[in-house]
Amino acid sequence: MIPNIDPRALKSMMDKLGIKSKEVKAKRVVVEGEESNIVIENPQVTIIEMSGNTIFQISGSYHEEKHEIKIEINEDDIKFVKEQTGIEDEELIRKAIEDSDGDLAQAIMKLKANNQP
Repeated sequence: MIPNIDPRALKSMMDKLGIKSKEVKAKRVVVEGEESNIVIENPQVTIIEMSGNTIFQISGSYHEEKHEIKIEINEDDIKFVKEQTGIEDEELIRKAIEDSDGDLAQAIMKLKANNQP
């Protein structure tokens, strides 16, 4: 907080200004993102209410967890890539589709580029 100010005096000043704060006992805070989550371990969480707004102040050590994307590859996808590339190795085709995050056109282009004489 503010150095050299008594916490009770600070709380009194905040009350006079209509600012209320409350500590929350939390074990972990997770911020869910589109591509990854931010996980805050052993957080210090304070809820501050002022002027009709609620503010969450969070501090602590954190790490990022990437979302794992599970790509479902069906036999039609493999058959289509086989027809387009002339490659018969289904494991190679499956890996190319996985590496392309399920984008068949990209997988076909990679396979054709890698198998040119």
